[in-house]
Amino acid sequence: MTYLAPRQGLFAIILLVSFCLQTLLLVISTDQQLSKSRALKGEQMVAQLIDEARLSLENKDRVSLSVIANRYTSEQDVTRILIKDNNDDILVPVGNAPMQQGDTIRQIATKGDAVIGSVALTLKDISKGEIIAMQWPFVIGMLLLHLLLWLIYGYLARPTKEQINAISRDISELHREQFRQLDQRGSERDYDRSSYEDDRRAADVEVTQSTVDNTTTADASAAVRTLNIHGAVNNYIRGQQGATSADADTRTDTEHDSDISAGIKDDVDATSKAESAHHTENKPSETSHNQSIGKADHGSARLSATRTFDSVRVQIVFHDEFNMLERLAPSQRLPYLALCTQLLNQATTELLKQPLLLGVSVINEPSFDDKGASVLLKADNSHAKVALAGVMLGKLYLMLNKIIHDKHIELSRFALPAKAGVSDDAQSEAMMHLLHGIGKKEQMLILLPNAGLKQISHHVQVQSIMRPTTVYERECAIFDGGNDAMIQRLADVRNAVLMVDNQEASYS
Repeated sequence: MTYLAPRQGLFAIILLVSFCLQTLLLVISTDQQLSKSRALKGEQMVAQLIDEARLSLENKDRVSLSVIANRYTSEQDVTRILIKDNNDDILVPVGNAPMQQGDTIRQIATKGDAVIGSVALTLKDISKGEIIAMQWPFVIGMLLLHLLLWLIYGYLARPTKEQINAISRDISELHREQFRQLDQRGSERDYDRSSYEDDRRAADVEVTQSTVDNTTTADASAAVRTLNIHGAVNNYIRGQQGATSADADTRTDTEHDSDISAGIKDDVDATSKAESAHHTENKPSETSHNQSIGKADHGSARLSATRTFDSVRVQIVFHDEFNMLERLAPSQRLPYLALCTQLLNQATTELLKQPLLLGVSVINEPSFDDKGASVLLKADNSHAKVALAGVMLGKLYLMLNKIIHDKHIELSRFALPAKAGVSDDAQSEAMMHLLHGIGKKEQMLILLPNAGLKQISHHVQVQSIMRPTTVYERECAIFDGGNDAMIQRLADVRNAVLMVDNQEASYS
């Protein structure tokens, strides 16, 4: 008969853990080596890009910078190149980094002692799956080696015939020792049983002898008892009187016990009545407590991520850190607000012409004032993507406002950057507080339930707010980029809006 190796399953678990640890160490070491080599390569590419684009960067030639940057994005490891001027304004964004994660290498471009801009190059992260695919010979080899070790252990660690015979002898000796102890216990029980029988016989003899002695004594005293009849009659009468008094005492004790039981019963009834009264008094407080819990649940329902909605409000405010709009003269402020209102209305009209947003309509007529503007979009049917329409409208206006702002600053005219917020109509006030509290320049905040986030998940990418301090900040998200189709669609709508503005300006 062939026996298996002892604890062969435990040894297999140890080998599996060893294989996993070796694979993990391989992935970590390979990742570190590739990260170092990619970092050196990225720094060299950034330095070379700055040398080639220094003249175009100084002149802010976007076309030349785009051509130069596109040559570098053809590299497999490069996902995005971002070129900014000395004012930290984006000149050329090339690539699709918002949809991918990676390491970013930034370097300032200088000409002499003057800073003319900066270049940020994003390198794609290498996934752990790619590393394992690169090192597949090593991984397969280690797997086969551990399997071979398990088979060798199962063959070599099997018990030999000598070990099996020694174990059999030990087991036989153990059984003999157990049988020997059982025999000793049996003999002791037999000895105790025989001693008990002897003692019982002796006791029987003694009882018999005492019985004979008692019979003889009784016969001898019978004559004496016949002579004392009057004394026996007197003893009998006294015994009957004692029994009568004992019955009276017994009845008295019984009545006393019944009185005690009645008193205990009364105490129990009183305690039960007090507890019922206390329970009745506490019922109103428990009812009010339940009502307060119901109100709290109703209030938290507005913050629920599964809340329903059929309308989205897009709120646009100016990023006015120094309250410059209030200090501006009405002759300059009113035309500027009218321009922003016209731009927003045309952007809304052109955007809702897209087939993707079929079934979405505008409820109000938005107009800008010192506090900004608000657009209310409504879904006419259950298939209308009103959440996506709100996000696209907010991003479209930020793109248009960026162009208008840069043009006004170039002409030394007043203009302000903007920030946008998209939320369902029930959370419009919370979104306004978020815009004034944590909103940044050219940024769009999104506060939508799960259904709205599901609508936009296939088109845009969002990120959560770092270190939130309130419930609304935890539920809020920041627009972090969109796919190529949506960005191209927004660019087409932006160009159409600008063409309308140019045509109206030429007619006037």
